[in-house]
Amino acid sequence: MSRIVVLGGGVVGLATGLILGRQGNDVIVLERDQEPCPDSAEQAWKSWDRKGVAQFRQAHYLQPGARQVLETHLPEAAASLREVDACAFSALQILPPSIADRAPRPGDDRLTTLTARRPVAEYVIGKLADEELDVRRGVEVVGFETGPRSDADAPHVTGVRLASGETLSTDLVVDATGRRSRLPDWVEAVGARRPMEESEDSGFIYYTRFFHTNGAPPVPQAPLLSALGSFSILTLPADAQTWSVTVYISSHDQAMKGLRDPERWSRVVAGCPRHAHWLDGQAITGVAPMAGIVDRIRRLVIDGVPVITGVVAVGDAWACTNPSLGRGIALGLLHAVATSEVVAGHARDPSGLALAHDEVTQARLTPWYRHTIGLDRARAAAIQAEIEGVPLALGDDPAAVVGRALPLAAVRDADVFRAFLEIAGVLTLPQEVLSRPGVRERVLELAEGQQPPPVAAPSRTQLLEMMV
Repeated sequence: MSRIVVLGGGVVGLATGLILGRQGNDVIVLERDQEPCPDSAEQAWKSWDRKGVAQFRQAHYLQPGARQVLETHLPEAAASLREVDACAFSALQILPPSIADRAPRPGDDRLTTLTARRPVAEYVIGKLADEELDVRRGVEVVGFETGPRSDADAPHVTGVRLASGETLSTDLVVDATGRRSRLPDWVEAVGARRPMEESEDSGFIYYTRFFHTNGAPPVPQAPLLSALGSFSILTLPADAQTWSVTVYISSHDQAMKGLRDPERWSRVVAGCPRHAHWLDGQAITGVAPMAGIVDRIRRLVIDGVPVITGVVAVGDAWACTNPSLGRGIALGLLHAVATSEVVAGHARDPSGLALAHDEVTQARLTPWYRHTIGLDRARAAAIQAEIEGVPLALGDDPAAVVGRALPLAAVRDADVFRAFLEIAGVLTLPQEVLSRPGVRERVLELAEGQQPPPVAAPSRTQLLEMMV
């Protein structure tokens, strides 16, 4: 049994702690925010103050890959989500009308998710963690303590230093502090090389509003994420007959920043024929903007050598991306499972653990990050071309060609549509899906000569008029 300190009491940190605790480890979770987990899902939504989570009341979605991890490793959490009326949703419910083959397939259940608003999802995981783990809220970590090195080239973390002056000893630190993680500074402060880090502004601003109904929630008439010329709309079902609608734009599009005004925001959504019905409910929030979203990845092994041992990073503390694809929690949960496997195999070998964690992260998680930023860059370029009124420059890189072809092919073939959903749902890595016999060839064949369908949304001129 190892003593493990998890930094961060969000969904990923608590889930990581729970999975590690169920392996027999002694787990302590440290969370900087003071407020305890509420007593109900309703309280979580209405009054839980999570200053440390910038996106706590933004749009949120649990992909099928997240549901799969919960049902396999934390089935009580999945059951609790159902008890708080989380939405069970499958994108097969919006199979494009262009696909005539509506017959079900074996394995279609995998494509169903169970999703809720972020405060509600965290409440569910938090109550379970409070029952099983030592969760300490209102505790701020300010750095690491080190001891004898297990690797000649890397300091070894043996504890965490708290703002109170206390030092908490540990066999392993798991950093799950999210986008605001200070890991590079803490690592450098104990004499280690600074971790490798790549970052870039995703280039988007989000404007989100939540709705509720006492009747049946809206039925999607378009993909949950729809690219509509110089903006996109994200419509996400949630728990207890609630949903969110997000309009997101380029952070360089000064003319559209008036979307924070509810009247302008509503005019834009109402002007989209396949999305206007999402306004048919009671607005339960104003328009919440979110900007400064960074795509960022870190690595604690450089040139095959750990920069530090005794600490690993999971979820957004390792890599964070544009949230519009809804991948953050799913990838964090997958990372939690991978971390538990590494700990089980290398508990007494700090250097081996660091290398194994890097290896499994590179194999299972990093491809998702690369795929996501590729989509971000492509969408940002398309938006900018629309704003400037110029043709979009298309690259001829084979991966980019297949990436453009996949959504065009998906609306023409039931099996390719399911392959598309596997990737979108964080169930199977893109390269694994596309390497199946005949899939890549079928995608390119179906997409040949096809053009994206006409955009059902206001023109750029009409959008600018709506901002007046």
